[in-house]
Amino acid sequence: MAGSVSPSDASRAGDRYGSDVLAHDPRGSRGRHVVPVVDIEPEMVVECASSGWCGAVVSVEKGATGWSVVLEDRHGRRRPFPLEPAAFLLDGEVVTLRRAAAGVQAPVARTASGSVAVPSPRARVARDSRIWVEGTQDAELVERVWGDDLRVEGVVVEPLGGVDDLQQRLAQFRPGPGRRVGVLVDHRVDGSKESRIADDAMAAFPGVALVVGHPYVDVWQAIKPTSLGIDEWPSVPRGQPWKEGVCRRLGWPVDTGRAWRRILSAVRTYADLEPAFLGRVEELIDFVTGDG
Repeated sequence: MAGSVSPSDASRAGDRYGSDVLAHDPRGSRGRHVVPVVDIEPEMVVECASSGWCGAVVSVEKGATGWSVVLEDRHGRRRPFPLEPAAFLLDGEVVTLRRAAAGVQAPVARTASGSVAVPSPRARVARDSRIWVEGTQDAELVERVWGDDLRVEGVVVEPLGGVDDLQQRLAQFRPGPGRRVGVLVDHRVDGSKESRIADDAMAAFPGVALVVGHPYVDVWQAIKPTSLGIDEWPSVPRGQPWKEGVCRRLGWPVDTGRAWRRILSAVRTYADLEPAFLGRVEELIDFVTGDG
């Protein structure tokens, strides 16, 4: 899909997963609500609100100016950060970190999605419910971060190859109780073709089909630029192939398959993904596992 997109500011009331697009800037939310205080846990992945440094908690140390939390980023680099009020982002929300009474002990084993890892997990027999995504790259990214969780839950992720015939595909699948379908679409912003398709599909299959989307032109943009060592995703003029345009502007060979392998290899945990994408996938997993 050509062109670039700015996230819509539309939001759904009471949506505990976050809006379908980035409806607010967590760094700008100070002073408008009470900032939650969160006890520090080992391997908790947080981001410094002022610098953008993201890493997992490895220790809490006391220095000459007070207590600091030491974060390790995906490259193994470590930095201390003072435990100041509203100084960190956790799952995209501003929080104040607090030393736990028992301190930071042995790390808790976690999956790439941040959930507690199940010891010696066995893959569950696949549910009848499914998660559908637009393409193979979307499926590969979901597998990269949520693969362990999905195998435990018995959830299969399938690429659609586009959503133009979504209602027809749903009619063939025949969703119902215990046989739900969750669909993730690209570029679901107000007034887009994808939004109309999503709304029509959910109206045709109420309660058993959930279609959510992220605001990005392509799933590449769901990965934080900082995880790739770039400041931001390049802007590609409308009418030009977006992926090829990105490769040219980043100085990469114009080989989108090779570029995707490079991008995907930079994703280690959910901390490498944008909140607008994270929340949507978590919502779909809850939907398809919440009915039998």
